[in-house]
Amino acid sequence: MTVRPARQNDLAGLLALYAQLNPDDAPLDPTRATTTLARMLANPGMTILVLEDAGVLAATCTLVVIENLTRNAQPYALIENVVTDAEHRTRGYGRAVIEAALDKAWAEGCYKVMLMTGSKRPETLRFYTGIGFQQNKTGFQIRKA
Repeated sequence: MTVRPARQNDLAGLLALYAQLNPDDAPLDPTRATTTLARMLANPGMTILVLEDAGVLAATCTLVVIENLTRNAQPYALIENVVTDAEHRTRGYGRAVIEAALDKAWAEGCYKVMLMTGSKRPETLRFYTGIGFQQNKTGFQIRKA
């Protein structure tokens, strides 16, 4: 098992994982998917981490580090798109990619890392609190209709 930054040739594996995360999403146009991943990989504040097990992408999360003019100019980070392949769950793979993201955020001087989940499932909430996240703020979002 290896946790590493994603590469362009990981696109198919990433799309397979994201299809499990958001099964109602329509498949992406291949050209748009390729271009979008290239832009994401070129973004210096963004890292897509993947866990590879025997040549298969088994888990992923995205870390975004955001520059900041408060907190003595310490950046903060967001973790998004956390998913472990259904066949690889309960092996610690999700925890491994999140811990790698946290290590990177702390190494970049972030003072906090935020993560939101839409899940209400107790096991999902226990998973995040078990890593050390606290449910101590109120989150809001707005989506374009």
